[in-house]
Amino acid sequence: MLYVQNKGNRDHMTTTLNIGVIGMGWMGMAHSRGYRAIPDRFWDSGIRPRLVICADDLPARAAQAQQMFDFAESTSDWRKVIEHPDVQVVNIASPNFLHKEMVLAAIAAGKHVFCEKPIGRYPEEAIEVAEAARRAGVMTGVGFNYRWAPLVQYTHQLIQEGKLGELTHYRGRFYSMYGSNPYGQLTWRFKFEQAGYGVLGDIMTHVVDMAHFLVGPVDRLVSQRNTFIKERPLPVPGRGTHFSVGEPGDPAGAVENEDYIGTLVEFANGVQGALETSRTVFGPKCEMAYEIYGAKGAVKWNFERMNELQVYLPDEDLGHDGFTTLFGGPDHPLHGRFNPGPGIGLGYDDLKTSEAFHFLKSIVDGQQIEPGFAAAYTAARTNQAMIRSWESGCWEGVAA
Repeated sequence: MLYVQNKGNRDHMTTTLNIGVIGMGWMGMAHSRGYRAIPDRFWDSGIRPRLVICADDLPARAAQAQQMFDFAESTSDWRKVIEHPDVQVVNIASPNFLHKEMVLAAIAAGKHVFCEKPIGRYPEEAIEVAEAARRAGVMTGVGFNYRWAPLVQYTHQLIQEGKLGELTHYRGRFYSMYGSNPYGQLTWRFKFEQAGYGVLGDIMTHVVDMAHFLVGPVDRLVSQRNTFIKERPLPVPGRGTHFSVGEPGDPAGAVENEDYIGTLVEFANGVQGALETSRTVFGPKCEMAYEIYGAKGAVKWNFERMNELQVYLPDEDLGHDGFTTLFGGPDHPLHGRFNPGPGIGLGYDDLKTSEAFHFLKSIVDGQQIEPGFAAAYTAARTNQAMIRSWESGCWEGVAA
């Protein structure tokens, strides 16, 4: 049920959607800020999120989040969020090993669900969750937030309009230093039973989804993996984040999943490409990036410089033959929602606001938009092929 109210202008209808958030670490807070910003950034939509209840297994963190984001209630039991009679939308930002159980419980309760990626520890869990949501007919959203950068949306627009010509090459990557320090603590992200695979679900999923969004589905691939740092200091429960660092001599444990993946791909439309990711690379901080080459032009984008796009669209004047830096501005999709001027940059939280808005809009409109769980399903199928290639050492087809 949607709560529709008349407020302010008598011709302006508002729709209130009641939200429950599970997991109040960094990501749960980013999601909460995103919902709170919707009435500001997307006022004309009439969508008014109401933060009803938040949950975290640490009671102090749940209580703090309640005060910070003005939730009506808080709890240390995530089931109370799903069972709450007022909650229409369940937002899951917990560690990976809890995603499947929480999402399936929310679906069974008839709630719409947003879940951070990956929606399951393993590709098989993600596929199971996506199929359950499809059968239930609930609206879904998944945290592929890089899609919502205005210059990524503009890249998609250029491709759809044929400005780059027929695409020939794609290179996607996500290099992050969060695991580059050998004293970085052995958090749940490095444990197979809790995180599932390592960078496959954590950040390669972003690379795969971006490739699907901009180019299309992958037909076949060949992949390799490596674990460069094999032991890490043990963390202190309930303290710090996956960026926390231990000390020499701290008790250590074995890393149980991969640090690096490199993959050659062939897309269904014939485009050739390479996808690569690493959490132990030294240098890039958060280099979620792509390069796209076509018969008439090319573009390059890097999240570290999110508000810039390198564009090569040559004309007959040789003086303009080369890559040009395009700065994000209100002429690009979504940018004007956040500021009116060119060259005035957006940030990560702005992507989360756009992501939250489009998810809630799909609920109000009764029409699923992407990226929902269908996008997570497609990414999981591609990831399955990578795992098969690790085992076979050969090119593997991607199942539909």
